[in-house]
Amino acid sequence: MLSASLKSHSAGVLRVGQGCLAGRRLLATVAKDRLNESDLVEIELPESSFEGYMLDVPDLKYTTTKGSLLQMYKDMIVIRRMEMACDALYKAKKIRGFCHLSVGQEAIAVGIENAITKRDTVITSYRCHGFTYMRGAPVQAVLAELMGRRAGVSYGKGGSMHMYAPGFYGGNGIVGAQVPLGAGLAFAHQYRNEDACSFTLYGDGASNQGQVFEAFNMAKLWNLPVVFCCENNKYGMGTSAARSSAMTEYFKRGQYIPGLKVNGMDILAVFQASKFAKDWCVSGNGPLVLEYETYRYGGHSMSDPGTTYRTRDEIQHMRSKNDPIAGLKMHLLELGIATEEEVKAYDKAARKYVDEQVELADAAPAPEAKLSILFEDVYVKGTETETLRGRITEDTWDFQKQGFANRD
Repeated sequence: MLSASLKSHSAGVLRVGQGCLAGRRLLATVAKDRLNESDLVEIELPESSFEGYMLDVPDLKYTTTKGSLLQMYKDMIVIRRMEMACDALYKAKKIRGFCHLSVGQEAIAVGIENAITKRDTVITSYRCHGFTYMRGAPVQAVLAELMGRRAGVSYGKGGSMHMYAPGFYGGNGIVGAQVPLGAGLAFAHQYRNEDACSFTLYGDGASNQGQVFEAFNMAKLWNLPVVFCCENNKYGMGTSAARSSAMTEYFKRGQYIPGLKVNGMDILAVFQASKFAKDWCVSGNGPLVLEYETYRYGGHSMSDPGTTYRTRDEIQHMRSKNDPIAGLKMHLLELGIATEEEVKAYDKAARKYVDEQVELADAAPAPEAKLSILFEDVYVKGTETETLRGRITEDTWDFQKQGFANRD
């Protein structure tokens, strides 16, 4: 997902591609004479990776390619660098308002995207930067949106919580409201007879919302191809799951819908579970509830230090023992997919790439100070009403005129 204007990295180790698709294939393969990306590798997961409810858990052994594992590592390090850049930009007051980071949770967005296709749809809550990137938005466009620039994915009008990309329906700021929308996306897949499903994500803090259970009911009644994914990062804002939920086994919350709990800090488990869920839904089995057990290293948002309701020792333990990036790095080394030097080179290139994207985003202009911008993208072109009311009569917008109806 790189801007076409970026130059290739030198040093003969890494090469940045051109355009959105090439960008996600960041840091083209090291030492191709040594590693063939199509080489198969056997993965064996720990028994603790899954727990099922009314279903048999996915196989703990599966086959994937070395290139796929390498790509997932590259995806995660770019997302983490992007989130770290967001942290710095916020502290520099270049990002204002709300800003929710996903440092520690990278395995979920990356594992899902690598397990599904572009025909599938994804919708999530406001912790959405990584999902936006994985669905096709350049890092530059994500950061520009955060800084309120016209080059942002929502043209600078959405900010941290309202980001979109092809096949990605947000970035939704209202807690739990995306869950019925995700069921609607699944209904569209079913109605069109598409070989696709909807991954609908929400947090443990949203799991007690009535609209979540209403969506469960509708999805089961109509046998919709939707994967309800609870990102259980243990804390809804500053409240631990145990203090807010009478039952914290979120994968069993579907009651009449089968469920699966996944180690969300292990991308190899996330990938396998997400692939299993996709196959389950498109095979006509109806909805599925997934619980990705994960952890965020930072607070709920940038305004929350995240240390008043949990200990520093708890955070450090998760960082040192369960980090998804460090875990996959260990597998890459053990399987001979990359050497320590090559991994360091990937990390360095990711840092350089994100730094370049920060500069491009920061140099992008802000939206023009004109009212007409507010009326853009309200309707799909060709489906507009004749006029759209503004704050006062003089602000009424005429779509055919492409100007204000009551102004000369």
